[in-house]
Amino acid sequence: MKHIYQEGTSHDSPTLLLLHGTGGTENDLIPLAGLIDPNASFLSVRGNVSENGMPRFFRRLAEGVFDEEDLVFRTKELNEFLNEAAEKYGFDRENVFAVGYSNGANIAGSLLFHHENALKGAILHHPMVPRRGIDLPELKGTSVFIGAGKNDPLCLPEESIELQKLLEEAGASVDIHWETNGHSLTQSEVQAAANWYKTKA
Repeated sequence: MKHIYQEGTSHDSPTLLLLHGTGGTENDLIPLAGLIDPNASFLSVRGNVSENGMPRFFRRLAEGVFDEEDLVFRTKELNEFLNEAAEKYGFDRENVFAVGYSNGANIAGSLLFHHENALKGAILHHPMVPRRGIDLPELKGTSVFIGAGKNDPLCLPEESIELQKLLEEAGASVDIHWETNGHSLTQSEVQAAANWYKTKA
């Protein structure tokens, strides 16, 4: 997978896995890494799927309707890429924190839903529920931040609350931060995520 890896100055910090939104690239969320943990290594990945020329992490059938078969395949692909990258770059595979926005948050959520110990924690900006009606892995010890919009037209508040409930039922510790800026990722939301991270990492 196309990516950028930058080694940090702290080997105790988690490695930040940066996952862009639809139409983004591996460069998009790099500024967030500096705000969240300037000492951490980061691995920023570009989605392998193209939708009308826009990079994504998995296919969708329509707005808000995921291609579940492709989601499962791409989630496995990303998990295997993380295993390979940890070996190649020498970071601790068991100490990875995902930072995802929109489509990137959805693939990060899907890692939590499908692969045990894939992530130590996750910052999910405006995610949806990846899949329904499946048993989640054991998520005890996993910390999750959900950045949600009370007026988000793409990801309704009920969706954020449902995602929190499903993750908590699997044992994760989940905090939701609410904004009123639709589906936008704002400075105040990023700052809230950074403050939360300092208490969890």
